[in-house]
Amino acid sequence: MAAPAQPKKIVAPTVSQINAEFVTQLACKYWAPHIKKKSPFDIKVIEEIYEKEIVKSRFAIRKIMLLEFSQYLENYLWMNYSPEVSSKAYLMSICCMVNEKFRENVPAWEIFKKKPDHFPFFFKHILKAALAETDGEFSLHEQTVLLLFLDHCFNSLEVDLIRSQVQQLISLPMWMGLQAARLELELKKTPKLRKFWNLIKKNDEKMDPEAREQAYQERRFLSQLIQKFISVLKSVPLSEPVTMDKVHYCERFIELMIDLEALLPTRRWFNTILDDSHLLVHCYLSNLVRREEDGHLFSQLLDMLKFYTGFEINDQTGNALTENEMTTIHYDRITSLQRAAFAHFTELYDFALSNVAEVDTRESLVKFFGPLSSNTLHQVASYLCLLPTLPKNEDTTFDKEFLLELLVSRHERRISQIQQLNQMPLYPTEKIIWDENIVPTEYYSGEGCLALPKLNLQFLTLHDYLLRNFNLFRLESTYEIRQDIEDSVSRMKPWQSEYGGVVFGGWARMAQPIVAFTVVEVAKPNIGENWPTRVRADVTINLNVRDHIKDEWEGLRKHDVCFLITVRPTKPYGTKFDRRRPFIEQVGLVYVRGCEIQGMLDDKGRVIEDGPEPRPNLRGESRTFRVFLDPNQYQQDMTNTIQNGAEDVYETFNIIMRRKPKENNFKAVLETIRNLMNTDCVVPDWLHDIILGYGDPSSAHYSKMPNQIATLDFNDTFLSIEHLKASFPGHNVKVTVEDPALQIPPFRITFPVRSGKGKKRKDADVEDEDTEEAKTLIVEPHVIPNRGPYPYNQPKRNTIQFTHTQIEAIRAGMQPGLTMVVGPPGTGKTDVAVQIISNIYHNFPEQRTLIVTHSNQALNQLFEKIMALDIDERHLLRLGHGEEELETEKDFSRYGRVNYVLARRIELLEEVKRLQKSLGVPGDASYTCETAGYFFLYQVMSRWEEYISKVKNKGSTLPDVTEVSTFFPFHEYFANAPQPIFKGRSYEEDMEIAEGCFRHIKKIFTQLEEFRASELLRSGLDRSKYLLVKEAKIIAMTCTHAALKRHDLVKLGFKYDNILMEEAAQILEIETFIPLLLQNPQDGFSRLKRWIMIGDHHQLPPVIKNMAFQKYSNMEQSLFTRFVRVGVPTVDLDAQGRARASLCNLYNWRYKNLGNLPHVQLLPEFSTANAGLLYDFQLINVEDFQGVGESEPNPYFYQNLGEAEYVVALFMYMCLLGYPADRISILTTYNGQKHLIRDIINRRCGNNPLIGRPNKVTTVDRFQGQQNDYILLSLVRTRAVGHLRDVRRLVVAMSRARLGLYIFARVSLFQNCFELTPAFSQLTARPLHLHIIPTEPFPTTRKNGERPSHEVQIIKNMPQMANFVYNMYMHLIQTTHHYHQTLLQLPPAMVEEGEEVQSQETELETEEEAMTVQAGIIPSPTDTSCSQETPAFQTDTTSDQTEITPSETGVSSNPEAISALSETTTTVAGAVPAPAEANMPQDATSASAETE
Repeated sequence: MAAPAQPKKIVAPTVSQINAEFVTQLACKYWAPHIKKKSPFDIKVIEEIYEKEIVKSRFAIRKIMLLEFSQYLENYLWMNYSPEVSSKAYLMSICCMVNEKFRENVPAWEIFKKKPDHFPFFFKHILKAALAETDGEFSLHEQTVLLLFLDHCFNSLEVDLIRSQVQQLISLPMWMGLQAARLELELKKTPKLRKFWNLIKKNDEKMDPEAREQAYQERRFLSQLIQKFISVLKSVPLSEPVTMDKVHYCERFIELMIDLEALLPTRRWFNTILDDSHLLVHCYLSNLVRREEDGHLFSQLLDMLKFYTGFEINDQTGNALTENEMTTIHYDRITSLQRAAFAHFTELYDFALSNVAEVDTRESLVKFFGPLSSNTLHQVASYLCLLPTLPKNEDTTFDKEFLLELLVSRHERRISQIQQLNQMPLYPTEKIIWDENIVPTEYYSGEGCLALPKLNLQFLTLHDYLLRNFNLFRLESTYEIRQDIEDSVSRMKPWQSEYGGVVFGGWARMAQPIVAFTVVEVAKPNIGENWPTRVRADVTINLNVRDHIKDEWEGLRKHDVCFLITVRPTKPYGTKFDRRRPFIEQVGLVYVRGCEIQGMLDDKGRVIEDGPEPRPNLRGESRTFRVFLDPNQYQQDMTNTIQNGAEDVYETFNIIMRRKPKENNFKAVLETIRNLMNTDCVVPDWLHDIILGYGDPSSAHYSKMPNQIATLDFNDTFLSIEHLKASFPGHNVKVTVEDPALQIPPFRITFPVRSGKGKKRKDADVEDEDTEEAKTLIVEPHVIPNRGPYPYNQPKRNTIQFTHTQIEAIRAGMQPGLTMVVGPPGTGKTDVAVQIISNIYHNFPEQRTLIVTHSNQALNQLFEKIMALDIDERHLLRLGHGEEELETEKDFSRYGRVNYVLARRIELLEEVKRLQKSLGVPGDASYTCETAGYFFLYQVMSRWEEYISKVKNKGSTLPDVTEVSTFFPFHEYFANAPQPIFKGRSYEEDMEIAEGCFRHIKKIFTQLEEFRASELLRSGLDRSKYLLVKEAKIIAMTCTHAALKRHDLVKLGFKYDNILMEEAAQILEIETFIPLLLQNPQDGFSRLKRWIMIGDHHQLPPVIKNMAFQKYSNMEQSLFTRFVRVGVPTVDLDAQGRARASLCNLYNWRYKNLGNLPHVQLLPEFSTANAGLLYDFQLINVEDFQGVGESEPNPYFYQNLGEAEYVVALFMYMCLLGYPADRISILTTYNGQKHLIRDIINRRCGNNPLIGRPNKVTTVDRFQGQQNDYILLSLVRTRAVGHLRDVRRLVVAMSRARLGLYIFARVSLFQNCFELTPAFSQLTARPLHLHIIPTEPFPTTRKNGERPSHEVQIIKNMPQMANFVYNMYMHLIQTTHHYHQTLLQLPPAMVEEGEEVQSQETELETEEEAMTVQAGIIPSPTDTSCSQETPAFQTDTTSDQTEITPSETGVSSNPEAISALSETTTTVAGAVPAPAEANMPQDATSASAETE
């Protein structure tokens, strides 16, 4: 099997290259945004650029990237476009720019929306150009560009401007392109369509001839395009050389067809046109399919198109077809063919009289129709309205092969989609893993098309939705598996031994050579299946490795996935492995098969089960694992061995590879999706269409739900009546009580509920009344009943003053339906989520709520806040492995809750014992929950009822206050409560206290009744299941856990009514969908009532490692983002309380009206300046250091030594001023830079007690969801903007800091980027050199924005800053030393007191000096800059701002001064340091091992 050649990576141009380019010179003259005087518009410029730069370079991406980046489309092309200046070059230039924007994943249609007037004219010209002759004005390459542009249009139907143009191409009138007989047949099938068709004809007659001609052209556009494609396809020869332009055109065309078929609005009428053109038959018989090399991708795309053309859906209604309906359609086709044969073709009598099952296979159809002549076949086809009628005495123009394939492919029996899926192996094999068209390498540039499904806005049916996600999830995991296999196998260094066998020259932690492999069981298939129910095998390995690695292998758990690999190396012993060359050839890899661990075998050959019992100690180093093989794969392999004589794969394995557990859950998720597709997926009716992307996007909003709730108890949401009134601006609030003293929370609010569609009213007054009524809220304060006399009985209260948008989000979350909350950084998303959960818990105590988040960290934050509210902790449960990180001594995991219940039961029974004793009742009532129940019924209740009869109102006279206390039967029990229990002020107050005491007692027995099950259930597992299914009201898990455990949860009978998802925009589409279906439907309906999604689609999407799936398949689009794109209503939180207002301005332009909470202006920490720094945020320009900007030791492993040193120098400076190191985090946009900065910190200051380490050094992507007071950010790139061009990454980067943000970057590169303009225009408005105030210690009293009283210094470059920090550090050391000397000269008495201090000082000093040497701060003794008497920051203080020239600091005169400072490794920590003078950072192959 030949390994594919590695595709070339696109190298982005450098800034100097950009500046030298012809395009850049033109841009500076005509359209660059920063140029004030621009030359007037000249059409010749466009012609010249198109001919010289684009066509001449054969549409080189590098050239087009430059043009698009220079804002050519925004500032020149579209701005000046009009019908008068339109030309071929103009059209093509616009198409190239739009295609490039899609390739780069940046918004493409914004500029067209701003100036939409000429778009219809432009679009019509594109259509005309797409149909032009290929040897005419437009070349085939140019027409491929046009096809791609059209594909982008069809995939952007959510844009009104695009939709209005595209609709004319794909609506019912396009059936004009059908042949007459076929049109008649289709109209007969659906009578309603005939009415519409007649109406269309009438309207056409009214049109003037020119408009009618234009309309006819548009309607026939796709039919004509198909005919044009067929002519191109037929021109491809079988064996002679073919231009790749033709191949690419054909591939792009099929991609367009797939996209049209995979969307219901485009498919509805187009599918019939496609069927009528017999495109698939033409394609399958074409020469291109038979060309192995050139036609490989084309064939794969064709299979996808075939799948979608026969998709199980009714095109007109959009309803999914069941298996029975599909069978009926198939039978109808065959029987109509049999009827035609019987009536008109005597030679087909045998066929006509056979039963369907006998004749519907390909073999039997070829047997019956093969012997017929071409003319007869044509007549059969025309009788079925597949071809036009053949005129008498004329021969058909179609060849026999085409006619036969047309009839056979149309009538053969197809395997159903669900059967195909069930027969599919879940583990990838070597054929898929290294197929570039299905699993592209990381170098995917976005140029070519791929045989991959796409996730766009809409899906055909739930089955289609699940299937696309299934395939993409499978392939994304395949990509990761490929990386793991390549890494492990190449580390093992398989070589060919002298005798032709395999010898391993290396070793790998994650892989071991197999000593023996035997298949031990092949179980019989289930009825109706042809694959075994299970296949088990034993794998023996020799664990002659270090103990901790041995433990890892022995720790393999049940269901862990491993891979069995066969290698047959051809390279002799000692051959070096080259990572740049194809992997398969080098190691001789032949087979890869997946397996699932059942367990390790003990000495007697039995599987060691997982459980609480300790594992047996096994002797020796040989270990055998029992594994499950994939039955489908096994059946396929065995069939291949028997039928084709291939070798038995299962006798060849020689390596077993394991994977990290966290990355190895793909099989469980795939099985979950497959199970979902095999069950009747019941999504609530109110969600079904929205999930598929159809219908009214706001139909699931609470205002449109039929079961809207009028009165809701907001519990502790509002802090006061004023807070409530402010939360509903524009509403009239009526409080049911007049007395202001009684208008205190909690409040019940009755909202006006609009019932569906009201009658049309003509009377204006009535309408006014209606709107007035619709804005009136009735507020009823109510008192929470007394819960008992103890302080802990008081309910916990919310203390947050929610804003009115947060209140709207809480209100929407409490109502049934779909609620989507967009929460920008710092707007209190978690607080809103917790309040919604609490309010649902109190309003609907019988309902259960499921909480799902993306990360364990978010789940833990949520849980910590839930615990602070009034929610009984026995109703909380946390599933999954993240509960270990909860910052609480309480354990909310399943077994933790079981232990809690058992401990609580004992506590409560002790209370019962105390109560029994206080009442003087004999016996042992506190023995079990059951005996306690009887005690309550017969002893406690009887006393309470007797008491109530004595003290309740008798007639008109109020009982005496003292009676309440006198007759109270539980005085002795409550003796340990704060006394006196009864205040004696009023009868009502004391009665409420007495009832509160009784509620306290009653709650004890209620809880014991609930805990009774744990007495009856004996095992921990049963008890935990009971908790999950019955007891818990709020159940939390990560989306991954939900996907992994769906099968178990459904089997247990898990039920829930509400789902709340946090971080919803970071969760994969499929992982968002699975939690909706963790329960079986009740009577065919889902019991789900509410779905609340909280997220921010303007921040980073889910992490997809492979660029092709991320860009081409749009797999990074979360369900949340898709809903926003479709137009589902959202509540946008609009007040942030995290960052200074000035920092918020750097990203608030991305959101709707994002403002600041009052405390951001009022609190001292926000109004005080950052000590030692003139600005609260600054962009610092970093030029090349020693002639080098960014470097790339490994692909995509970007580093920038100058920026890394500068960032660390600023960090050290801040720490020396007194900033706590843990309040500073260092972020960067690339992994390579992260490693480099960590390394520099280890060298400079990591172990230095005066400085320390920052809170975190990590990437922007990893830091999402976290924050810190001060952020130092390195943007790394100096050649191209790279992935920061994704505005979502910019928003995350800008919004992590609370008080100070300092960005290090190449300003000339980033300020020109169109997408980043709103942030960088603010950053570049401030000076681009670092302004520091070295004599201002931390903390300062200076207000933010005030002129400092201390000296301001301007740092020009990194070497100067490095030298400055060195001098500052030395000065600090000398000052400490001087202080120590002074202490020695004090009088004896003082020395005694200060002796301890002094010895500590001495210790510290020597330690510090050691640290400075170790950290690399102190340069070598030969360095003359050390001898400078005055530290650099003690300068003349006469002027306000002093510019320090390099010579003043001794930098330029002593180039060695920064030698020690810049001496660092450029790869991962622990490598040998390379001096910075070596110009280029050293390459390190191990560095890329950690990818994000």
